[in-house]
Amino acid sequence: MTNARLDELNEYPFQRLRDLLDGVEGGGPMLNFALGEPQIGVPALLGETLAKHVAGFGKYPAANSTPDLRRAIADWLDRRYGLDGDDAMNADTEIMPLNGTREGLYNIAQLVVPQVRAATRPLVLVPNPFYQCYLGAATMAGAEVGLMPATAGTGFLPDLDALDAEMLRRAALMYVCTPANPQGAMADEAYLAKAIDLARRHDIVLALDECYAEIYDETPPPGGLQVAARTGERFRNLVVFHSLSKRSSSPGLRSGFMAGDPDLVARYGKLRGYGGAPLPDPIAAASAALWRDEKHVEEVRAHYRHLFDIADETLGNKQGYFRPPGGFFLWLDVGDGEAFAKRLWQHSGVRCLPGGYLARDEADGTNPGARFLRVALVHDAGTVRQALTAISELME
Repeated sequence: MTNARLDELNEYPFQRLRDLLDGVEGGGPMLNFALGEPQIGVPALLGETLAKHVAGFGKYPAANSTPDLRRAIADWLDRRYGLDGDDAMNADTEIMPLNGTREGLYNIAQLVVPQVRAATRPLVLVPNPFYQCYLGAATMAGAEVGLMPATAGTGFLPDLDALDAEMLRRAALMYVCTPANPQGAMADEAYLAKAIDLARRHDIVLALDECYAEIYDETPPPGGLQVAARTGERFRNLVVFHSLSKRSSSPGLRSGFMAGDPDLVARYGKLRGYGGAPLPDPIAAASAALWRDEKHVEEVRAHYRHLFDIADETLGNKQGYFRPPGGFFLWLDVGDGEAFAKRLWQHSGVRCLPGGYLARDEADGTNPGARFLRVALVHDAGTVRQALTAISELME
């Protein structure tokens, strides 16, 4: 016997890409621009700190990790978002280190979605396109997925004013990603304030995925905590998620955190005690060192800015190109993302992800990602230039 909810899920996007391209001859050695996995190397600080704390692998870690890591995260949040005095983060009650933020983004749905909401099946609101973890989390929690279109017409963020009364009545959880994966759009403070207020008025948990918050072009994106801290209700109904995967180019470290509503943090700790995988202490020590260091992050940002400069040079005259304000993806309007991805593979050996694989069909049958191609700018400058030149040759 298996959980029938799993059958409601489509194949993961990367499996769909393999199904599309397997058996099709590539036009050169494979260049993988489908996976958002930084290829620029981990900071030296990571290995140095792990080596100093290797003996910590000899004991079980605490469910909420170490006081030192929680303090390092709290201090970083305070610095990054200008939280001080009464607004400063409480390292003991408002922060939960995670074994990769996907853990938290998935489990928050298991934590807050009830069996019944408003006398019917609960709803989880998800931007469309979306990070696939949201879909899996909602489905496996027994909820129906409520799609919030995030298109060029809405600034590539969900239009909160378009949520109707029935959706808001049924919704238990709402995911918003800023900077958005895949489009790179950044929510401003007014948008975040509206989302927080909406969540509280309708008793919805707002899960802000801010994992790309440190990868930005010019202006640092605001965060949910800094906006919520100014309200009289502080972090009620709000949790945010951050990661070292992108900020510190360390996806294999599997280290991130959730922060916000202390009641949700405490309840998450209880859930984790039964089925979670806390960070080993050496990884906690390395994570704390990375959150305390900004030099390597500035170097990471400079690297991505240079890659976007290359994108401007190679694709800037193409109608389907725009330079996103955040993240490290290009979201290219190529007319038919799936057909273009196949042609690109045959032409040059470059693998990119069709945008339709990151979205679901809306009620009218349209897929908001179908026209697009997601290109992960995660390689060195020479490799990026080679791939973008190949893309440019096929774009109109």
